[in-house]
Amino acid sequence: MGDTMSSDTPHPVTRRQFASCTAAAAAGFLLTACGPRRLREVPKARLRSMLDDLEREYSKTYGKAVTVSDTPAADGVVFAYALDISRCIGCRRCVYACVDENNQSRDPQVHWIRVLSMDKERGIDFAHADAYYDAKEVPQDGHFYVPVACQQCRNPPCTKVCPVGATWAEKDGIVVIDYDWCIGCRCCMAACPYGARHFNWSDAGIPNEQVNPAMHYLGNRPRPRGVVEKCTFCIQRVRKGRYPACVEACPVGARKFGNLLDPESEIRYIIEHKRVLVLKEELNTMPKFFYFYGT
Repeated sequence: MGDTMSSDTPHPVTRRQFASCTAAAAAGFLLTACGPRRLREVPKARLRSMLDDLEREYSKTYGKAVTVSDTPAADGVVFAYALDISRCIGCRRCVYACVDENNQSRDPQVHWIRVLSMDKERGIDFAHADAYYDAKEVPQDGHFYVPVACQQCRNPPCTKVCPVGATWAEKDGIVVIDYDWCIGCRCCMAACPYGARHFNWSDAGIPNEQVNPAMHYLGNRPRPRGVVEKCTFCIQRVRKGRYPACVEACPVGARKFGNLLDPESEIRYIIEHKRVLVLKEELNTMPKFFYFYGT
């Protein structure tokens, strides 16, 4: 799979990118020295007060009772995802279930999942994949589909380049972003080889009646203009024992999710009994998002 994706390999850093990241690093240094504390450093009492303030703010803005949790990672859990390419029909229901669950902007549209249409004769070929196919019916003859979102890497390049430490991997493997700490430099977007991170160019356009009021501080709470966002495996759901919204929405059961550390889990069965693939393996990002052929 690595050979077919070589055209997506990031280009060397340009002088302009270097200057931008240097400026971001300087801003990060000033924030670190003089600004508010990162989420991990906030005392529990202060954190509860912050969440209460957010709940009041969102409830007033959207005209409904909103809860903002900070449910932590559980011991003995590392989440992973598997997707059966042979079953995916390219219906994009996962895309819109993700939008509804995670309070993504409808205007302008922000999608954390991209479904790529590929030609069966070419095989997995990202250089010729079509993310904007507009078919009356799916699946189309001669095509198959590869949904792509954050790969929740064990060795995530995006977290290493953040100049302010606003993004990191939790102990359950979910890579998160503190939206209040993000300075919008987009260094993480340049570092991500999967195009999984998205920048908010404007305030989120979400009709009040469509806002999901069950939020997580590091997950689906509305993101302000000027910060980066991405998939979190539906952190507000999975840390309470539920499946991600995209798993539940898939009409053909192509999406699987579970605990890598549980030897009886479905995700472990797939990894141990199926031929699994990861995207851009040669980059050593070590994704926890696996692809496989079930049939």
